[in-house]
Amino acid sequence: MQYKAYCFDLDGTVYRGNEPIASAVTFIHALQAKGIEPFFITNNSSKTVAELQATLLNMGIIAQADHIYSSALATASYITENFTGERAMLIGSHGLRDALQREGIEIVEHGASVVVVGIDKDVNYMKLAIAAVALQQGATLVSTNQDIKFPTEHGFVPGNGAFTTLIADVASVTPHYVGKPSPRMLEMIARDHHLRKEEMVLIGDNHDTDILCGVNYGIATIHVATGVTPSADATQATYRINELTDLL
Repeated sequence: MQYKAYCFDLDGTVYRGNEPIASAVTFIHALQAKGIEPFFITNNSSKTVAELQATLLNMGIIAQADHIYSSALATASYITENFTGERAMLIGSHGLRDALQREGIEIVEHGASVVVVGIDKDVNYMKLAIAAVALQQGATLVSTNQDIKFPTEHGFVPGNGAFTTLIADVASVTPHYVGKPSPRMLEMIARDHHLRKEEMVLIGDNHDTDILCGVNYGIATIHVATGVTPSADATQATYRINELTDLL
């Protein structure tokens, strides 16, 4: 198979926590040797593009900055397009804060009309409580992604979707999810790099986010069994493989 744009998920596909997946690194190097620069799309909103670049470099992968798309960037873009001039309360890490600020979105602690939720490893009860109250007072809930869990080198840990669901259930509201399986990041890639759908393929480990993202956008997908979803359960993937070197 030959595509112009290989769009890789990160957690569970290229690495687990701080550990690279060797077969993924080998496959990416093989693409680059052919002159094909991969794209990287992640639901993890905690890091800036520069930090994601550094993470990949530490694993032996040189990534171009304009080929990295995160749910933080997609969420900031979504809010700018749909909530012009809104005041946002943030639960999230500095990667999401940086993306919002770069779009000129005002971040407030009280009086927010939008509550933005991304992965926050310093989240506490009061943050969740304040967010739930803001939603009950009429704020809109926007979340970077609905991942309930994600893989690390130690095992699965809670993802952003778990916290978003908690807040939404307390306030009885429905979140607006921006990250995968929404095709927004793929739309951004196609727009920014003038790509047609038949030139693109999405590669990921999570059927419910990665694979369905590709399905929702209408491009080919490759499920790799190195992360969340077993191959047998990746029923809507175009291709199913055990590891990325199976494609070489």
